[in-house]
Amino acid sequence: MQVSKRAQRIEPFYVMEVAKAAQALAREVADTNAPMIFLNIGEPDFTAPPLVQQAAARAVAQGNTQYTPALGLDALRERISQWYAQRFGVDVPARRIVVTAGASAALQLACLALIDAGDEILMPDPSYPCNRHFVSAADGKAVLIPTTAAERFQLSAEKVAEAWGDKTRGVLLASPSNPTGTSIAPDELRRIHDVVRARGGLTIIDEIYLGLSYDPAYSQTALALGDDLISINSFSKYFNMTGWRLGWMVVPEALVPAVERVAQNLFICASTIAQHAALACFEPESLAEYERRRAEFKARRDYFIPELEKLGLRVPVMPDGAFYAWADCSEAARKLGVEGSWDFAYALMQRAHLTITPGRDFGSAQTAQFVRFSTANSLPQLQEAVRRLRALLG
Repeated sequence: MQVSKRAQRIEPFYVMEVAKAAQALAREVADTNAPMIFLNIGEPDFTAPPLVQQAAARAVAQGNTQYTPALGLDALRERISQWYAQRFGVDVPARRIVVTAGASAALQLACLALIDAGDEILMPDPSYPCNRHFVSAADGKAVLIPTTAAERFQLSAEKVAEAWGDKTRGVLLASPSNPTGTSIAPDELRRIHDVVRARGGLTIIDEIYLGLSYDPAYSQTALALGDDLISINSFSKYFNMTGWRLGWMVVPEALVPAVERVAQNLFICASTIAQHAALACFEPESLAEYERRRAEFKARRDYFIPELEKLGLRVPVMPDGAFYAWADCSEAARKLGVEGSWDFAYALMQRAHLTITPGRDFGSAQTAQFVRFSTANSLPQLQEAVRRLRALLG
């Protein structure tokens, strides 16, 4: 069977390839005194809090399971709007909010609604691999721009201006970012958006980790810059609802009809049960629990990254959000007699029963020497991971 050129352009998601190998080994060592520790997947170990689970059960019991409008439940769009006002002091009208089947669906909708064949989208290198594949799936081209630790592994206005060409349509940013956990400084983000705006381009920004910002200097939404950009968000990370597949996007009002048409045809609507459950995310009791968990994620970061540094796994930029550590493994790899992050990750998997993510997925700018640790796991698990790393690396 002939596979489309579009499908052939999509590279494997190596995070998942590593995960498959780790799962196979995990079954072999499950009954040993060193079962596999997974620090590879960016998934909170917390589940949806009680009120959210109860709301989902109530929706099923009451038969609230039929299609919703393609833009989402009006009540949920209003709750999200209120959250922006209460948390960030930003006025985001509900009519600009589109509820989606996860942030992935939001990114797909944005790309299909805005990108034509041959359009180029500027992105930082390293960055989340699926983002460039969403661009490719819309027949656009992701142009990866190498970034440095001095730039917090983020694009700068200067680099955007230098890279802008005749085919450039806009930028796709992420703040905080996966894999680095770093955010774009607000002043720099404003300058980037000014560059894009002056050229008639589009700014798309992935803010799915925004709720998990730890530094007030980086905790503001890009929506504060105006109503002419697209923000992607999700209930997966801060709201701990990964498998519920629910997210949202905020778009300029003029774009809503086009996004609605595409959503109607591709998705019909996001999960009705998940939408009814998500209403309970914004109850005071749930929000208090999310903030408690955010503090716990920060405590894990504050413990784990200094321990990595002691072991020669240098984290050149302290993450200010999300739950990742982007670590240079060059020195540690030499100690193990291997070369590069891919072999280093497999060495840890086999010798320490510890699964991490090699940099291969995230681009080509020094990614062969970096690995990503996820600190979304519990503190005891992180402590055990450090113990195993210390035993292996000395």
